[in-house]
Amino acid sequence: MKYALIGCGRISPNHIEAAKNNHLEFVAMCDIVPEIMQEKSDQFGLEAVRKYTDYKELLEKEKPELVAIATESGKHAAIALDCIAAGCNVIIEKPIALSIADADAIIKAGKEEGVVVCANHQNRFNKSVQYIRKALEEGRFGKLSHGAAHIRWNRGKSYYEQAPWRGTWAQDGGCLMNQCIHNIDLLRWMMGDEIDEVMAYTDQLEHDYLEAEDLGMALVKFSNGSYGLIEGTTNVYPKNLEETLYLFGETGTAKAAGTSDNIIEEWRFADELDDPEEVKKAFSENPPNVYGFGHTPLYADVIDAIENHRAPLVDAEAGKRALELVLAIYKSAAEHRSVKLPLESCSTLDFTGRFDK
Repeated sequence: MKYALIGCGRISPNHIEAAKNNHLEFVAMCDIVPEIMQEKSDQFGLEAVRKYTDYKELLEKEKPELVAIATESGKHAAIALDCIAAGCNVIIEKPIALSIADADAIIKAGKEEGVVVCANHQNRFNKSVQYIRKALEEGRFGKLSHGAAHIRWNRGKSYYEQAPWRGTWAQDGGCLMNQCIHNIDLLRWMMGDEIDEVMAYTDQLEHDYLEAEDLGMALVKFSNGSYGLIEGTTNVYPKNLEETLYLFGETGTAKAAGTSDNIIEEWRFADELDDPEEVKKAFSENPPNVYGFGHTPLYADVIDAIENHRAPLVDAEAGKRALELVLAIYKSAAEHRSVKLPLESCSTLDFTGRFDK
């Protein structure tokens, strides 16, 4: 399967490794900064992979079957729509887009062209998360009471100086959209997807050189009667502390922890079908960074979806749901009121000037 990568920045090594691990025919890569592209080429032995600075030229000349889009967030939608129009299946790094309208356009185009569209929420493929999901689908939690997603990370000025698009409303959003959306996706997925209402606060406490937030707190009312708590920040001193996901049900409690929900720390179920200590041992991983090991199995799922004409585990609709929840939090905080879902329209650009002093 002919594969191409568009965007060779911070997350690109995970995509390159995933493509190699899944034995894709890596034909081309693209970045508007040739030096960054060459650096990745040298690092991963991609001398034979053709290099482009214009992704449209890449699409026309190479005609790849699968394209991964790992550019700045604000360009995801336009590039994805061009790839889909060219008949390519696509893996879109999170977030799938920065507006409801763009997410809807991607979903519509993917269906019309008959291609697979995947939102890159790789933490769904963590061993820990997969085992929690299995217990949930088997009904072991009973009726869910509430869940909680905590993202307690650190991002300093040097991180934002590496890429000026970070923290801007036009190309990124704040910590909730960039760093926290993976865990927000997991919370919504686990708690039943459908949401009635969101109440939230966001603020900019330590990053006054950004446009967007560095702290977000939200209460989510799910349609099934359960509740969700979200705490996300990049202000934790002096480095990343943890990313945790809790699920509480009438007959079960689980906690995924570690740097990116990659460790099971609590496992308590009334049915006692498995030994908690064995579960913790068997379904925990220690990845080298917060990106974890999920890209390779996500790619495997997408390849299988393409070959068997099915939707991927994390489809475009899932990408839209994660985006919608972040935008609902932004809207609630900005308007000082609860926000009902679904959102008919909303964009990060709606919050331009939100934290201007």
